Parts: sequence; structure tokens; C-alpha cells
Amino acid sequence: MTRIGILSDTHGFVEPKLYDFFAACDLLFHAGDIGNSDTAAALSAFKPLIAVYGNIDGQDVRIRYPEIQRVKYEEVDILMTHIGGYPGRYERKIYPLLKSNPPKLFISGHSHILKVMFDKSLHLLHINPGAMGNTGIHRVKTAVRMVIDGENMKDLEIFELSKKNQP
Repeated sequence: MTRIGILSDTHGFVEPKLYDFFAACDLLFHAGDIGNSDTAAALSAFKPLIAVYGNIDGQDVRIRYPEIQRVKYEEVDILMTHIGGYPGRYERKIYPLLKSNPPKLFISGHSHILKVMFDKSLHLLHINPGAMGNTGIHRVKTAVRMVIDGENMKDLEIFELSKKNQP
């Protein structure tokens, strides 16, 4: 059993309350727009970090993390990128990869909108964890944690925190 935390769009800020939410996680997935290498270092010091760079990330982040990550935990094949779209509206760049070799779990960020959707045509779970940073269009900071147990994904939980009165 592997407990994973999923976040995106931190834009250079690690929400302190996120550490409690991810405390029981074995590793973290960051779907891009990390913000800077200090933010990546803070997260990777806390838990092992698998990440991709996003459109706002500079060379310091792009050198360390790829645009697309594909990994397997237990029996679950995971594909992650920053700009990926969602079922029925995938980005042109990622759709051929999803269609030719669908993962079991597809993680993307960028929209700042939390979405958890099952794609019936590709038989995959899509998760966009929303955004955790202080900047952007979102009004609520969101993240996701879940359990991978063999080939099963279960016990998905959502973290929400209003940006109101946040620094």
C-alpha cells in the first residue's frame, strides 16, 4: 500500500497546513508550476517528490524535473504533466500518448481547478489537484491524497483552504 499526495501550482509557496494533510503520505506528486527550486527542495525534504515543470517554472526547476513523468507504483501506471486538459478535452500534445498507451492514473495541473474524473473511453482516472499557491485565479487552495493498493486506487481525500485572509 502506497499513500500519495498530489498537488500543483504552488507558485513558490508551500502552504504550512499542507504538511499535516500529507503527513501520512509516502510520496508527493507535483503537477507543475512549482515556482522555484527552493519550493521543490522544501517539498522533497518533507517527502520523496515526483514532479514535472510547468509553464511558469524557470530553468532552475526545468533542469531538475521533466515536462512529462511516467512512473509505476505497485500496479498503477501513472502519467503526469502540467498542461494536460481533462477527459473529452485533452491537450493536443498529450492526447496521442494517452490514446496509444493509456495510464491507469493521469495527473495534470495548470487550470487551478480541482477535478477528479474517470475517462470511460481511455479507462483512466484523471486528477487535477487544483492549486496550492497564493497567486492565481483560484479562491480555494486544494490538494488530493489517496491510496494505491495493488491495482486499486482508493480512499481519495481532498484538502481545501480558502485563500481569503491568506498572505
